[in-house]
Amino acid sequence: MSLEAILQELVDRVPQAVGAILVDWEGEAVIERCHCDPYDLRFIAAHKGIILAHLKGMQSAAQIGAVEDVVVTATGGHLIIGCIDQDYSLVLHAERACPVAQALHQFRQAVGQLKREI
Repeated sequence: MSLEAILQELVDRVPQAVGAILVDWEGEAVIERCHCDPYDLRFIAAHKGIILAHLKGMQSAAQIGAVEDVVVTATGGHLIIGCIDQDYSLVLHAERACPVAQALHQFRQAVGQLKREI
């Protein structure tokens, strides 16, 4: 399955998804699928590195294992960030009313598919 198809399927399957974006280690967009201005999604994704860096620092101190994904819930919605490998991450933005458990399940399936494709 193509990267485009994986992201499109993720956005289609997650209720109230705003968009999904695959980014490289520098926060640059590789591909995105969204129902918004792509700039907004790219801006959010570019800052995911800061969040992951802090979490990876905590994992080293706590020896909890590798960070796979994280869910950030804010008044404006949910942001799910996950590692594909050392070089790529996936970011999903969904509206606040989105069921987080369902979004996380679909997100993790997409991460598995992306790992096989990349």
